[in-house]
Amino acid sequence: MAVTPELLSTFPILRSLPEAVLSALASQSVMRKFARRGIVLEAGKRDEYVCFLFEGRLQGVDFTIDGREVGLYFIEPGDFCGELVLFDDGVQPEFVIALTPVVTVFMPRDILREAMMKNPGVINVLGYKLASRVRQLTFQRSLLGLPNVTQRVCGQLWLLIPERDKVKLLSSVIVNPPTHLEIAIMLNLSRETVTRVFQTLQNQQIVRRDGPGSLIVNNLAVLKEFADGSKEL
Repeated sequence: MAVTPELLSTFPILRSLPEAVLSALASQSVMRKFARRGIVLEAGKRDEYVCFLFEGRLQGVDFTIDGREVGLYFIEPGDFCGELVLFDDGVQPEFVIALTPVVTVFMPRDILREAMMKNPGVINVLGYKLASRVRQLTFQRSLLGLPNVTQRVCGQLWLLIPERDKVKLLSSVIVNPPTHLEIAIMLNLSRETVTRVFQTLQNQQIVRRDGPGSLIVNNLAVLKEFADGSKEL
């Protein structure tokens, strides 16, 4: 499947670009497919491409000194990763792996950087994305220091709640929620521990599954209390 301007326009960050710019970007981009657990971006490697996710799901991961995998963030369709190459010549700081079979678009950094400098809208999206990533990773690091595993799991769930829902504190739907194993990797817990917390949350009707693609949080106010430690299960 060839990379076309129409395909690139499905990515929110590129949607505002003129047709001529999209055509130039498309002519230099390449589509790549990866199997589940495939390495999309490799830590320590100096890449010259930015990766856009078209289908599937990716996760940024790192490894502790003793070799344990630690999940950092998720990448959903329409999003991108490896964007730091647009700002410096450093190496990729973490691995990005495929959680499912994925379809990606790799775009040379030089041509994207040129488009970025000429289109402030792209810079704004990149800046917002980087700021959000820093805030997320800072919060993620704070979760790892919590001794209460229930608070850790509820804090991770709270991080996945859309911002618009956090204001009303009523209910919310987490689309394509991470598996118990994926949450365990992000929180340095065992899968069994995460499953036990979820069972308790379900028994108290705080959350419930709606098929494999949705997790319904029935009471955001209570989840927030568990996450900030003001209430215990």
